[in-house]
Amino acid sequence: MQLLEDTLNNIGKLDVAIMAKVQKRLDNLTKPQGSLGRLEELARHIAGITGQESPALKHKVIFTLAADHGVTEEGVSAYPKEVTPQMVYNFLRGGAGINVLAKQVNARVIIVDMGVCEKLQVSGYKLQDDKTAFKNYKINLGTRNFTKGPAMSRAEAIKAIETGIKLVEEEIANGVDPIRTDGRPVVMGRPTSNGVNIIGTGDMGIGNTTPSSAITAVFTDCKAEDVTGYGTGINESGWAKKVESIKKGIALNKPDASDPVDVLAKVGGYEIGGIAGVILGAARYRIPVVIDGFISGAGALIATRLAPQAKDFIIASHCSQERGHKYALAHMGLKPLLDLNLRLGEGTGAALAMSLCESALRILNEMATFGEANVSGKC
Repeated sequence: MQLLEDTLNNIGKLDVAIMAKVQKRLDNLTKPQGSLGRLEELARHIAGITGQESPALKHKVIFTLAADHGVTEEGVSAYPKEVTPQMVYNFLRGGAGINVLAKQVNARVIIVDMGVCEKLQVSGYKLQDDKTAFKNYKINLGTRNFTKGPAMSRAEAIKAIETGIKLVEEEIANGVDPIRTDGRPVVMGRPTSNGVNIIGTGDMGIGNTTPSSAITAVFTDCKAEDVTGYGTGINESGWAKKVESIKKGIALNKPDASDPVDVLAKVGGYEIGGIAGVILGAARYRIPVVIDGFISGAGALIATRLAPQAKDFIIASHCSQERGHKYALAHMGLKPLLDLNLRLGEGTGAALAMSLCESALRILNEMATFGEANVSGKC
């Protein structure tokens, strides 16, 4: 609990002075002002997060957190829970969507067992390459069925969040540098590492759109029907079971929307708590965090209820095809960069958005100003 409290107490605000300087440069680049739209907004946002006038994204990492869910007993998924560990092995072999897209943007992928339903046999496992890693932080063999009681204990919920924070701190420690890249002294709460410059969140867990829908319903006060989608491709009968399970879980457990840890414990998942922790950790150390789809959105709801200022450090990669995601994003006031009808998870949307983040910073750092290019400005 101490790690969580320390993190919440050390989340700052965007550096508005740096953002003003960056905006001035953007306005003087060889283009009509604002003509690169959201790329300009993105460059300014990342500068405000990092506190650097010329930030660079040399070191990218995507955390793909895996866990299972007891509520799958209710028939809420088209796939059995055994698919979760099978997909973890696929990640480690480099055969999943996240591996392909992360490789494209040169991002490191860290697969984390937060609560997979079986003990994974990864000792001596041949990883895809040196950009793929596995970490075992298993809290339990999946959550309990929340239609029969709380998904996890409060202690487990806190452990899940703190594990996410630790993941960020461990990655920072991979490349400690006592001098900031812009030459300024290190300040408390500033990133001090070349270990990671931008973070993406992802997930793997059969049935995890069900707790994500429950969390979204609790925080947005929407009806379960409005925030529940078809997940892995269930039919109408399966969707009806899913909605009923969410309603039953909320009615039985009575999660308290004013207490995010209670909501996570009552109707959440270990990987969702871990994602919330990753977001909070990134915010504490002023690292941009690009969230993926619906499950990451549920984690962001937890994180921003614990620390409303954490919202400023989040970049929403896309709007998922899962219907509850748009409600979650709207509730947090986040505007997604992409809308591609994605619903895979794993961090795939985050990987795609990292490419846009890099493009935005290249515009900021490499494009010439009118003065530098000897081009006449606006009359």
